[in-house]
Amino acid sequence: METILLILILLYSIILHEISHGYVAYKLGDPTAKYEGRLTFNPISHIDFFGTIILPFLTFLTTGFIFGYAKPVPYNPYNLKNPQKDSILIALAGPLINIFLALFFSFLYKIFLFQQITNFLSLLNYGVRINLLLAIFNLVPIPPLDGSKLLLLKIPFHIYQYLEIYGFFLIFIFIWLFFPYISLLVNYFQNWLI
Repeated sequence: METILLILILLYSIILHEISHGYVAYKLGDPTAKYEGRLTFNPISHIDFFGTIILPFLTFLTTGFIFGYAKPVPYNPYNLKNPQKDSILIALAGPLINIFLALFFSFLYKIFLFQQITNFLSLLNYGVRINLLLAIFNLVPIPPLDGSKLLLLKIPFHIYQYLEIYGFFLIFIFIWLFFPYISLLVNYFQNWLI
């Protein structure tokens, strides 16, 4: 039962991350995600065969670390009033919802701890951790991670597109070299929240 709840926390933290991208795009004038049925809590709509099933399985077998992604929520920058600025807002919506969820789980953790109800504390602690990890990792400025959109403030779009070609390769190098530091950062904020 606890394993199922852990999977559900992870799954819906990722789904809310993706929905938030589409919802902000919709509010900024682009209905693409809505028309493609991506503003839904149905997990099937967010599953990417490679990124959600094959890649996590392969990375777990080869490294012991699970890495994957949901199907990216589409948006059309030509529907936005200010494509550069609005693209950044759409990108930041995902990490911001994960920060909100981390705060929400930490709030519940403190309530359960105060009431001396210990059954769900490990689940709530996991909810804090996984959402901090999703927020911090997605803010790394490597395409196609959400934080990479901030590069558009400093570099020309054609250079950004060039970086996108090598994005996944750069992400794997980043994970290999810097994931322990991301983990330390997550630990710091997790301890601070809880």
